Amino acid sequence: MSDRTKFVLDENDMPTSWYNIAPDLPGEQLPPPLNPQTDEPIGPADLAPLFPMELLKQEMSMERYIDIPDEVQQVLKTYRPSPLIRARQLERSLGLSDGVKIFFKYEGVSAAGSHKPNTAIPQAFYNKQEGIKRISTETGAGQWGSAMSIACALYDMECTVYMVGISYRQKPYRRSLMETYGANVIQSPSNLTEAGRKGLLTDPDAHGSLGMAISEAVEDAFSREDTHYCLGSVLNHVCLHQTVIGQEAILQMEMAGEEPDVVVACVGGGSNFAGLTFPYYRRKLDGKTNTRILAVEPKACPTLTAGEYRYDLGDVAGMTPKMLMYTLGHDFMPADIHAGGLRYHGDSPLVSKLVNEGAAEAVAVNQTACFDAAVQFARNEGILPAPESSHAIRAAIDEALAAQAAGEDRTILFGLSGHGHFDLTAYESYTSGKLKDYDFAAGSVGE
Repeated sequence: MSDRTKFVLDENDMPTSWYNIAPDLPGEQLPPPLNPQTDEPIGPADLAPLFPMELLKQEMSMERYIDIPDEVQQVLKTYRPSPLIRARQLERSLGLSDGVKIFFKYEGVSAAGSHKPNTAIPQAFYNKQEGIKRISTETGAGQWGSAMSIACALYDMECTVYMVGISYRQKPYRRSLMETYGANVIQSPSNLTEAGRKGLLTDPDAHGSLGMAISEAVEDAFSREDTHYCLGSVLNHVCLHQTVIGQEAILQMEMAGEEPDVVVACVGGGSNFAGLTFPYYRRKLDGKTNTRILAVEPKACPTLTAGEYRYDLGDVAGMTPKMLMYTLGHDFMPADIHAGGLRYHGDSPLVSKLVNEGAAEAVAVNQTACFDAAVQFARNEGILPAPESSHAIRAAIDEALAAQAAGEDRTILFGLSGHGHFDLTAYESYTSGKLKDYDFAAGSVGE
């Protein structure tokens, strides 16, 4: 094992292709999305008003590896490969033995402060190639909106972001960041779309949800010929683009002389989880590892652990295709937890398939326990985690302590999907004792 703490690859070591898990999924092939009106399978032509054809080809591809365009590689290399770090100070604070090790893959080094540019950049690139001048999208915590705003600025495109109402108010500096890069940021639900106006009738305080913001962004894209829609998670091509994370991590863990016994990542829509874990799933198929794959979600929005595995819409208004996934229902209105990126009612069909087939595990955790872990991590490792990432930290610490108690050796790798520099309102709530847990089953604040 290496004595080093930080494992950094050269830019020439960045993957030149994305890994597509679709042909390797366990069980039967994933069924196609369905038309929301007819329940008939849909194809690329049905989605062409929303997405460029190259992304639609990737969405439905059964090729195991898809080349990353050279132009996209050059932009990704401005911040990739991202570092992999051994959390030695955290290990010491937990009193772990030499055989229990914690590593993390840090995606907060991008301009947006998260993993989201990994797909925002290629999405903007393919849209620009097709002559699209404007992008409409949604954002929960603001990380995806930030990434898309930056990508649109790089490719000289307009960007309109529908931001979930509660996050719009909780995270004003995320909004300012998007506006600095030229985006038009709109609180959702809004009075600018039919879906938004209907939402305001039932949600006058405009707390909103990702499902509602998606409805508004999709409606916006349908209304203009110069506009396409971009999604930051859930869809196959989004998960595909994120697999640069796991491919790099495999090389970096080899540099460390370690093979993880468990790989942990938080899950909202699933792109961050897919990015780190899908290449490890392929590694398992190749017989090179026996690692467990663990998804972590909030107890207030426990899609994988309490949802139903069935076809459902991706948005509130019923404008998106129906997908086979774990869902809490497309009209589910989540509690106002600070991990805005994890407040989505559904999950990626690819991620859902892995969990349903037993190829990945899922756990749900409360936000106060996550912030306990986030603060402990920050005080020892010097990095302030995003609230979403704190879920992975919580599970990684729990894995380490369980191994320690059992007298077992265990190497843990988790995804630190972004920093929390724009989430200080959440940390203020935690340090002042105002942060509360929400009980999904009861629909109210827990003890």
